[in-house]
Amino acid sequence: MVKTLPEQALDCASEIDNALVKGEKLGPLAGVPFTVKENIDFAGLPTTNGLPGLAEAIAPSDAPVVERMRGAGGVAIGRTNLPDMGLRVHTDSALYGLTRNPWNHDRTAGGSSGGEAVSLATGMSPIGLGNDIGGSLRNPASCCGIASIKPTMGRVPHANFIPLEDEGVVAQHMLAEGPMARQVADVRLGLSILAGGHFRDPRTVPMPLAPPTSPTKRVCLLPDPPGGQTDSRIVEVTRAAGQALEKAGYIVDEIEPPRFEEVIMVWGTLLMADMRVALPLLAPLLSDDANQFLNYSDEIFEPSTLDTYAQAWMQRSSLQRAWGQFFSEWDAVLTPTWTQPPFEHGYDISSTSAAGKVLELIRPVLPGNALGLPSAAVPAGMVEGLPVGVLVTGALWHDLTCLDIAEVIEAAELVPKTPIDPVT
Repeated sequence: MVKTLPEQALDCASEIDNALVKGEKLGPLAGVPFTVKENIDFAGLPTTNGLPGLAEAIAPSDAPVVERMRGAGGVAIGRTNLPDMGLRVHTDSALYGLTRNPWNHDRTAGGSSGGEAVSLATGMSPIGLGNDIGGSLRNPASCCGIASIKPTMGRVPHANFIPLEDEGVVAQHMLAEGPMARQVADVRLGLSILAGGHFRDPRTVPMPLAPPTSPTKRVCLLPDPPGGQTDSRIVEVTRAAGQALEKAGYIVDEIEPPRFEEVIMVWGTLLMADMRVALPLLAPLLSDDANQFLNYSDEIFEPSTLDTYAQAWMQRSSLQRAWGQFFSEWDAVLTPTWTQPPFEHGYDISSTSAAGKVLELIRPVLPGNALGLPSAAVPAGMVEGLPVGVLVTGALWHDLTCLDIAEVIEAAELVPKTPIDPVT
């Protein structure tokens, strides 16, 4: 945590005590501590986005997700670190510095919700809030050995006053808020509290959070996703997760979803087009390291014209239809979360090639963002003394199916829970 909230926590706890004395009905999180990534508005506190320039940018009200956690009785105890503006796969901010992986302090905790993942993995907090436009809820979950879900786009409201309520086109279509926790059951509870329409986010849909009426229990296994290299040990971890599902009665086959590499290309084309518009404004606020990573990323993806940008949006629609048809036969796709173990600090900014390899290793998370699909991360094994996560990506609105499958994998106990377990 980069900031603790003792006064707010004590005030909230006193309110819960008073409610208990009065016999009032309590919410499902009554008295449960939670933490909040510092790019999510918390009334009366700065939404820094990890930047010194926003250190005094005080939020006038809670973001909807914070409002719902507090409304359910949750007790906010701290704020967590992120890379500058969440624009890096590694958590090192200009304002607060480096967040280290609790399993190996020389390796990345992932990003951008890296501070949140470490807070959970080390027992500082049992549940927390993050967000995700390129795996930012799931990348750190894999690196730190916890669970999370990027919900279906429109499932959970996203709205901030700082820096702006109105974001770029890509953020409006690909950015999602979601819960993170030490175990899948708590992620499920968090999602039930966060889900639902909100007037501040016109993209949200009041869709019931309910499982499909007749799941087929068919899972597509993709241990080595196309578009790059996958560490052989991670391939085996992913296959072991598939075997756990088979033992639980699922039909598991190694089949490639449609046009996988095209999905990755569309994500990169659209995101970088928006970033190129924003970079002249952002660059003076960002650290040299953050600017370096973005400059390398800019070199990796070809510049867009208006025609290629429009074409990418058309491709996205076509891909959504293709994956929708695919999910009429399959409940979910099971992949690694990352295709390589967590890298050493600074690797992502060491060269254009290294930045490209980092973007390559996160490719399994990107269909969830590019196509708006629900995608749950769960620990599934160990490589080099570090946790390795797998990813369950499902059809639109089938968030609970993803969590059901993730829970089966979790129950197989393929990985130690966390480096610090406050229960024992």
